[in-house]
Amino acid sequence: MAKKPKKQQGGTPATVALAAAGVAHTVHAYEHDPAHPSYGEEAAEALGVAADRVFKTLVADVDGALTVAVVPVAGSLDLKALASAVGGKRATMADPALAERATGYVRGGISPLGQRKRLRTVLDESASAHTTICVSAGRRGLEVELSPGDLAALTDAVRAPIGRA
Repeated sequence: MAKKPKKQQGGTPATVALAAAGVAHTVHAYEHDPAHPSYGEEAAEALGVAADRVFKTLVADVDGALTVAVVPVAGSLDLKALASAVGGKRATMADPALAERATGYVRGGISPLGQRKRLRTVLDESASAHTTICVSAGRRGLEVELSPGDLAALTDAVRAPIGRA
């Protein structure tokens, strides 16, 4: 009988995927405060990183297909721009329960990496202005820092102007 591979101690599907791909990254943990009004802003504050370098992972429905949008926590998602970036007509925010089921992560901890079901991904073009960015590592209170190029390559992301300041 074949042995099951051991899960990386303390790892999430996102960090396991990064390690398996051999991508340079740094994991940052912080104490999550459930009372904080914004997961992304909390991460930026806790890590002492500018909010334009910390990116949130949002799941939207574009013409019936779930699509991941990765935008700076300092701004918001332009749904029309997201739809356009993937050749769609209309985008709306996905139902949180559906987003959690599709990605395998909980709201506030959804990572663009290591998702249960690989969803098409769009990375805001502002990420290219930074050497590294931070995204959720797959749970609240855990961020991963990596290059925008590596994130785009690992998620097959389209880069487009989908964020609004």
